[in-house]
Amino acid sequence: MPSSTAHTHAPPTLARKLRELVPGVVLCAGVSAVAVVLARMEEALFGHAWLEPLVLAILVGTVLRSLWAPPKATAPGIAFSAKTLLEVAVMLLGASLSLTAMLAAGPALILGIAVVVTLSIVFSYGIGRAFGLPRHMAVLVACGNSICGNSAIAAVAPVIGAQAKDVAASIAFTAVLGVVMVLSLPLLMPLFGLSQLQYGVLAGLTVYAVPQVLAATAPVGTLAVQMGTLVKLVRVLMLGPVVLALSLVDGRQEGRSKRPGLAKLVPWFIIGFVALAVLRALGVIPEALLAPLASITGILTVLAMAALGLGVDVRVVARAGGRVSATVVLSLLALGAVSLGLIRLLGTA
Repeated sequence: MPSSTAHTHAPPTLARKLRELVPGVVLCAGVSAVAVVLARMEEALFGHAWLEPLVLAILVGTVLRSLWAPPKATAPGIAFSAKTLLEVAVMLLGASLSLTAMLAAGPALILGIAVVVTLSIVFSYGIGRAFGLPRHMAVLVACGNSICGNSAIAAVAPVIGAQAKDVAASIAFTAVLGVVMVLSLPLLMPLFGLSQLQYGVLAGLTVYAVPQVLAATAPVGTLAVQMGTLVKLVRVLMLGPVVLALSLVDGRQEGRSKRPGLAKLVPWFIIGFVALAVLRALGVIPEALLAPLASITGILTVLAMAALGLGVDVRVVARAGGRVSATVVLSLLALGAVSLGLIRLLGTA
């Protein structure tokens, strides 16, 4: 009888928990839909979206949260979207890694990119801490600047336990500078006497998102587009090792007296990320599944960003604005300097 009673009550409990998630997830989906529509309007007006749905979702969510307090019933679903859905999205990113692209770049350039990313993270983190940013926000800004902007911030946030306000502030400022970079970077080509190939390397190392790299290199030429895209893809591949390293470092900084097990030291979604990357390298994941997986990853990430926006107090973000913007700008300048140094060192023609 007791076991029968327990069995009877288990399903309603699970169903009740799922019902609790529905209002918040639906709200996040609504915000995400608005973001997608706005991005398509940008494309129709300007030929491409300067602000991606990921950025627009967090901006729309933040504006909505500033004008209207969501009902308490939406809280569980918003929290679920901001944490669990984001972790699933990070895990699925592993399937997008391509060792072929990495090998095609050549060992010297690959090593150089790894060095640039590492130095940039160290410099950016140091600048952030010098400006008094909290440790988690300094890490977010450093990874966003050094690897791939919003995607890196979104991937790193759950690993280090960053708060929604820190994620929102980091994404907001990197989004603005991402647009500035696309518009201003071509001006550096004649200033530094760069060839198309060199400019492509510079764009791939400094511009945040792959679509932005295309926008920044298209006016220069086909060779710049090809090299910029390749360098950017290799740079994105650095996200996996960086996230894994941060999960190890963060575990030590929590002050644990005993060595934790692998499950606690490395989050489940990072293990899944590595597993999917290995499966992709071995050819186990069919090519036909890659596009659907990328679409699912994109949808989950936008939902998570909408949830983060809905959980942000604009007043808190505004108070950190000056320090964050100064950190992002100086970090980006440091990344540009290191990137130019790599170009000169490799002597690309």
